[in-house]
Amino acid sequence: MLTVIIPANNEAQYIGPCLSAVLASDAPEAMGVAVIVAANGCSDATVQIAGTFADRFKSRGWNLSVLDIARGNKIGALNAADTATATGSALIYLDADVIVSPPLLAQMAAVLRTDAPVYAGGTPLVTPPESRLTTAYARLWLRLPFHDSGAPGFGLFGVNVAGRARWGAFPDLISDDTFVRLQFRPEERVQVPATYRWPMVEGFRRLVRVRRRQDIGVAEIATRYPELLANEGKAPTPRFWPLFRADPVGFAVYTSVAVMVRISRLWAGNEWVRGR
Repeated sequence: MLTVIIPANNEAQYIGPCLSAVLASDAPEAMGVAVIVAANGCSDATVQIAGTFADRFKSRGWNLSVLDIARGNKIGALNAADTATATGSALIYLDADVIVSPPLLAQMAAVLRTDAPVYAGGTPLVTPPESRLTTAYARLWLRLPFHDSGAPGFGLFGVNVAGRARWGAFPDLISDDTFVRLQFRPEERVQVPATYRWPMVEGFRRLVRVRRRQDIGVAEIATRYPELLANEGKAPTPRFWPLFRADPVGFAVYTSVAVMVRISRLWAGNEWVRGR
């Protein structure tokens, strides 16, 4: 069984396209498919919209479950969905604003069909931003070595049964995706060629807030789980002069955001931010 878990908090605008893309996916070979939407703290139509897909999934022989969780908390939603998952499932965790390409789930399922612990990811593409500033930031960001380090995991990642056994319940962390990725050594992480689209936040202020939160999340893992850092396997530190020459505008925007992140730590809290 392949189980796709989609945590969703007020995602009425995005859950329909997300589920439509999952529904249009190629069928994994010799594996059934179950999808769990873990709607948490929703005050919009996320639950109702997700529920309208049940018959369409059933017509493919797939199962769709929608959990309506009162409290808005992603970690709580992930743990609730894990509890509802059939024993022996390979798991794919998917953000509700991500659009998978048709071959992605089947390619990931093929990688996860092994007894050895494995972590799988797709090839991410940034959804074309609306603003020029975010477009410039995204251009430079996509050139960073992190994207060549193998299955970066933002927005989507998968683990098989042996891999999921490496941790228990999701801990209360900002960077749940980084926590999972670092459970695996670089040679245990596989990036398949199929793509998925992941949206980047719009505008300078939101980029700063999200980037700052990401940095706090990584620091939190370093403090609470320092042993996991040995599994990072980071690519070499980027050489800034080639990046500047390749895209001076993107470099200027990216570095401006990075500088403001450092400054903002002096007065800002650790609030959660969606950025849209």
